[in-house]
Amino acid sequence: MPIFEYKCTECNSNYDVFHKTKEKEEDIVCPSCNSKSHIKMMSTFSSVMSSGSSAGCEGGSCGMPSYGGGCANGMCGLN
Repeated sequence: MPIFEYKCTECNSNYDVFHKTKEKEEDIVCPSCNSKSHIKMMSTFSSVMSSGSSAGCEGGSCGMPSYGGGCANGMCGLN
């Protein structure tokens, strides 16, 4: 089930919604003020992968080879 982030245009609160398959965007209400006026925010996601090694990210490489991959703009510290 995908998760979407919304911002209420009435009270400016942010909230996440777990969308069910048949749920319509116009049926979503703000949990703070019950308004149906909102905008969908651009969300990011994170994934954790384990290779069984204890390689760290001190050098910004996260144990990845230097020819590609690695930490996008040094974001390994965000795990």
